[in-house]
Amino acid sequence: MHTTNESKAAGFGALLWLALATFSMGIDGYVLTGLLPQIAGDLDVSEAAAGQLTAVFAFTAAISGPVLSALTGGWERKGVIAGSLAVFVFGNLVVALAPTYFWAMSGRVLSAVGGALLSAVVSAYVLAKSAPERRGRALSFVLGGFLAATALGVPVGLVIGQQSWRIPIYLVTVVGVIALIGILLNVPRLHLPALSLRQTLKPLGRPELLAAILVATGIMCASYLCFTYATLIFGPRVDGEMAIVAAMFGYGIVSLSGNIISGRATDRFSPVRVITLIIATLIVIALLGATGLMLPGLGGAIAAFCWFFACALFNGGSGVALQSRLSDLAPDSMSLVLALNGSGMQLGAALGGMLGGALLSAGLPADGLLPASAVVLAATMGVHLLVERIAPRRVAVPAGV
Repeated sequence: MHTTNESKAAGFGALLWLALATFSMGIDGYVLTGLLPQIAGDLDVSEAAAGQLTAVFAFTAAISGPVLSALTGGWERKGVIAGSLAVFVFGNLVVALAPTYFWAMSGRVLSAVGGALLSAVVSAYVLAKSAPERRGRALSFVLGGFLAATALGVPVGLVIGQQSWRIPIYLVTVVGVIALIGILLNVPRLHLPALSLRQTLKPLGRPELLAAILVATGIMCASYLCFTYATLIFGPRVDGEMAIVAAMFGYGIVSLSGNIISGRATDRFSPVRVITLIIATLIVIALLGATGLMLPGLGGAIAAFCWFFACALFNGGSGVALQSRLSDLAPDSMSLVLALNGSGMQLGAALGGMLGGALLSAGLPADGLLPASAVVLAATMGVHLLVERIAPRRVAVPAGV
């Protein structure tokens, strides 16, 4: 897949700068949700309108990522990474300087376009530039930047954002600029075989690949079905906001650990086996967690924390295995399928929040969201096993047959 003079694997230095880029995206993706009152007051809009800055970002990223990945599939990869990061940074600068809601929304759309393409291309670059036996570890290191941001960058951003919601956005911009300079100076160039748009889009005609993307959607749906309403689960069992903040901070740390473990496991075993283990374990965790929440007093609180952190470990480890699996299914269209995977995850997060809200509105207690997530995961396991049943026969067929 590499040209002769670009076949050398990317070193630690290159991966570090790419991880810093994903770190900036991680802060950007979550910090605004905790600052809605400040944003609403400063821009003179309702909190609901301020929340649309996050929703529009997710929607724009889900749509633009696959389209831009397909259109730029034949371009040199380092240039695409640098260009998309520059757009992401500029969009955040527009948000930070926005005098009105219109300009803030415009900046969010722009940053979403850059961020969506950046996320897909970075993952595809790492997979293409890593030795086969070390792909999982390399991908987990770079994706770890995003998870590290949720664990460290977001809490810091929320604290400094109490004075002004614009400060965390400036932080994202500064980190992004530093990452951009590092990438330009240290990340090797990479040309992949030029494919026509028709060839790039060819994998979309394969049912097993589309079904594999639905696996990511299902895992994220089950996760956000509970994660979105975690405070309702913890609220009756812990006193004070700091306990919930500690739970969220711990979730980020444990997710990062799961990401590291998954990277090594994916290298040692196949991505398929890792995904199977993750889904099966998450089902067991949901059922055991639902049982543990029935305990009174301290027992129920301990069960809530154990369930939450166990979910973090395996949800955090799912990204590496899922992306490695997709790269195996469509090695010549990695940017496109990884962008579609990102869209599938965004869709899953949205569906999870909507489904959880609908169940709560229908009268289901918050604790009932755990067994509901087990049902979603069981359906996801069925899709995953179906992919494995049909994929080998199709993938094994030589090109052109």
